Amino acid sequence: MADLSLRNIRKSYANLEVLHGIDLDIRSGEFIVFVGPSGCGKSTLLRSIAGLETITSGDLIINGERINNVAPSKRGISMVFQSYALYPHMTVFENMAFGLRIAGLPKAEIDRRVRNAAAILQLDNYLQRLPKALSGGQRQRVAIGRAIVRDPRVFLFDEPLSNLDAALRVATRIEIAKLKQSMPKVTMIYVTHDQVEAMTLADRIVVFKDGYIEQVGTPLDLYKNPANLFVAQFIGSPAMNILDGMAEKDSTGSVRFLSDCGVTLDVGLRPDGISTGDRISIGIRPENTQIAEAETSGGVLTGIIDFVEHLGEVQILYVDMQGSDRKYLIKVDGTGSYARMNTIDFTARAQDIHVFDANGSAIATRVVPAKPHVVKSDATLG
Repeated sequence: MADLSLRNIRKSYANLEVLHGIDLDIRSGEFIVFVGPSGCGKSTLLRSIAGLETITSGDLIINGERINNVAPSKRGISMVFQSYALYPHMTVFENMAFGLRIAGLPKAEIDRRVRNAAAILQLDNYLQRLPKALSGGQRQRVAIGRAIVRDPRVFLFDEPLSNLDAALRVATRIEIAKLKQSMPKVTMIYVTHDQVEAMTLADRIVVFKDGYIEQVGTPLDLYKNPANLFVAQFIGSPAMNILDGMAEKDSTGSVRFLSDCGVTLDVGLRPDGISTGDRISIGIRPENTQIAEAETSGGVLTGIIDFVEHLGEVQILYVDMQGSDRKYLIKVDGTGSYARMNTIDFTARAQDIHVFDANGSAIATRVVPAKPHVVKSDATLG
């Protein structure tokens, strides 16, 4: 079991600072996922925790002990890399046992640990095979097994699924989730740029951008309550739609959103600290967008379908809107009939609309959601 504390962690290469004062507490037994675009610093931080990178300044603490200067082999950490890095001339058993033999463990203890790890990862029948006789997913499980046998306090995963094809990614992701369930007291930190992996695996997600932490929270927290525009668009697939406009107050003082395309939407905002004319943006997820019935009045957006992506169960409509240079995406049921160049009316409930100020920060001053518009979800356009 291991609690990790990161205090003002900074990492620089010459005059280039890539981590800018990272503060983070990770509880024992948590599965934490670092997520963000390429170059955001997530792998650098992981390697710094492992001891493969020297921390420029700050404190890395495990179970109350500052370990900045502790050798990687003494930290009680095992790391699974993006590449399998298996010895091609060694069997699965030998690959998993190699580190334990170097450490001088008794033969009986090595055998016990390897077979226990093989049982967890369903590799029992492959222990005498060479890596060339394994699939990509099986090789990655051997790499994970090599980490398990060390009985670490902390597991580190550095994009372990990026070399696998789509089907193997899903299968191996499930295996990692099962691994966590079978080892509930072990702390795991997992790096990925794939937000689907983050959402399905994590107890908590840490979103990085340009060497800073943008937000930390559970997958549902980040999905429902993004702290800013970056997190809002990074978490969720397809990405959240963003519309620009300004705030306006009606005769009762309630704040509404006036889009640059001229449509007013009720967004359920309190008037505190917001003035008419303030620039704001709203975010609406494709799955929260609803096709408007013909009789719906007010708060209806209009666009022209540019492309329809058929995914079987659902369809993604790519819509052009006047006054916006962004495509607006709508996720609809797969049974509807939609065609390019059709005009489409759509809307969203106030409680499903996210509001951001001119700096991109979320505005959380929400009132009781307004009564939703009457809509239908299976509209058919001729």
